[in-house]
Amino acid sequence: MDLKANFCIPKEYQEAIFLDFLKKDKLKQFNNQNYTILPGFCDVHVHFREPGFSYKETIFTGAKAAAHGGYSAVCTMPNLKPVPDSYENLKIQLDIINRDSCINIYPYGSISVDEKGKNLSNMEELKPYVCAFSDDGCGLQETSLMKEAMEKAKELDMLIVAHCEDNSLLKGGYIHDGEYARKHNHLGICSKSEYIQIERDCNLAKVTGAKYHVCHISTKESVDIIRNAKKDGINVTCETAPHYLILDESFLQEDGKWKMNPPLRSSEDREALIEGIIDGTIDMIATDHAPHSIEEKSKGLKSSPFGIVGIENSFQVLYTYLVKTNIISFEKLMELLVVNPRKRFNIPLGKDYSIWDLNVNTIIDSNSFLSKGKITPFDGMKVFGEIETMVVNSNICYFNEK
Repeated sequence: MDLKANFCIPKEYQEAIFLDFLKKDKLKQFNNQNYTILPGFCDVHVHFREPGFSYKETIFTGAKAAAHGGYSAVCTMPNLKPVPDSYENLKIQLDIINRDSCINIYPYGSISVDEKGKNLSNMEELKPYVCAFSDDGCGLQETSLMKEAMEKAKELDMLIVAHCEDNSLLKGGYIHDGEYARKHNHLGICSKSEYIQIERDCNLAKVTGAKYHVCHISTKESVDIIRNAKKDGINVTCETAPHYLILDESFLQEDGKWKMNPPLRSSEDREALIEGIIDGTIDMIATDHAPHSIEEKSKGLKSSPFGIVGIENSFQVLYTYLVKTNIISFEKLMELLVVNPRKRFNIPLGKDYSIWDLNVNTIIDSNSFLSKGKITPFDGMKVFGEIETMVVNSNICYFNEK
């Protein structure tokens, strides 16, 4: 096979993936074409909504959407119904994953019972079946409970993953407390509500020795706190999301597709996040893929629920606006999407790879999404790259019929 393709894959996986590629009769049409073969991306922060909210998304549709975006592994957040705070509740989700998923899905267990922030979940019982513990969707308000959770996680050698938000500082806000909020009479969410909990938790991680990971950071202060914590030897990592790196509050419109939590911050915050990517303070990029129904997201900035979708266009956006503009290298992007999340969350890369035509210039069209969620601020954006095929565990789980 006279294959002309670029293999952007860590060396230890290249031989196995290349040999697997050659076995796929369906892929022989790529002969003599200039395609790029990439390792399966890993997203440590997604909401697939099942069980409990399958009208927004299901394991089946979420997995198909992930494959369409080049992701072979995801970690599903625990704000579900029932909350996976025990094996009995988690097993409902595990059974659906085993039945319906075409990719590798690693669920979170909750930190607290029913994510109420009052009592710890059955962490010891959950340990063999979950990737980490989180109460994503809300910050853990009680310092004593977070300390107890970290101590238990340290004992179990598990990772605590935190959505950092101090409820006492929210005051009904729903977008960033900045220029757009003031000009358009919206209630703002101050940056301190995020970074004050990160500061608290970094101090707790130092005391307990726990492994700690911060979700979707959005402020310049958060970057500084985590940078200093790493210098101090604290076992902390963090993620941000594509929308915080590419967009800021200057893009806001009176539309629910611009409402997410944390909110889009200032241009200074966005620049600090990019600097954090460049210097290694920010370890990985996660999508925080959070679908809602079109009806729910049609209620404007004030009344729409928090959350946008992003897993199907994440790589295209990052490649176009960070790599093609020479802000970061392609190798750095692979670290952020493949290497670092898998290392931190102990997620293996098997024979998982995607095939892309990176020369294609296309327009993001949410109508083509395989997710039930169609609401994204990137809709209509011009980007480079189109996925042709996704292979997970040696099985083709997405094929571009065009």
